[in-house]
Amino acid sequence: MSPRRLDPRVRSALIDVAARLLTEEGPHALTTRRVAAEAGSSTMAVYTYFGSMGELVRAMVHEGFARLQHHLTHVARTDDPVADMASLGRAYRHNALANPHLYGVMFGGSAPGGFSLTEDDRQHGRYTLGNVVECAARCIDAGRFRTTDAELVAHQMWGATHGLITLELGDYLIEPYDAEHLFEAQLVSLMVGAGDAHEAAEASVRASRRLFGDGRPGNEWPRDEGPGQARAGKDRPGKERAGEGRLSTGRRAPRRAARADGTAPA
Repeated sequence: MSPRRLDPRVRSALIDVAARLLTEEGPHALTTRRVAAEAGSSTMAVYTYFGSMGELVRAMVHEGFARLQHHLTHVARTDDPVADMASLGRAYRHNALANPHLYGVMFGGSAPGGFSLTEDDRQHGRYTLGNVVECAARCIDAGRFRTTDAELVAHQMWGATHGLITLELGDYLIEPYDAEHLFEAQLVSLMVGAGDAHEAAEASVRASRRLFGDGRPGNEWPRDEGPGQARAGKDRPGKERAGEGRLSTGRRAPRRAARADGTAPA
């Protein structure tokens, strides 16, 4: 009899459930039995895929950054590096809205309680910032941003974007200064702050919106896909999938966890 294969969808479902429990109910809810029950799985599946609950917590962080990288690397390079920088910001926001519970765990917003993360775990996701550093260097080389340290620019973009999105996820932003209004204004301000001319920055931000959508799940690509579920070569900016309507608000839709039986058929 051939061995049964591990199913990446089961692993992803367990991670999503665990992140939701940690974020919504705290570390006391993060038990093998509870995670398995919420995912429609057996407790053995948790140990099969992660070995321990501690490793499951670590996997949440790594999976969160893998999904972020998946979205950032789907930003197509154009001849306008400032528009590309704005699109990276939109991709960052989309990932957060599509994976709000993982987002909280990735950046310490959801404390893992007795499940310890090492400093390496906390710094694990820095590789995703390389996308922004590279784009900042292009903006500098093109004369759109002032000559400075591209990595410093990337950190400034990251910090400002992360802060606004954290407020958005916490439902702190309301009309007339809601998340949508502030995000668009912030993109322009960040580009101008980095050295771009105001009119040029506005034009590039508008161009990125046309290419990417507005950064909310359902209005752009890739639609809430994890790195193992991405469809290569599809769902690039500017191509809305057939049958997918646009959301009318910036509120994230609830997600249902897939049922998991621990393995996939051979």
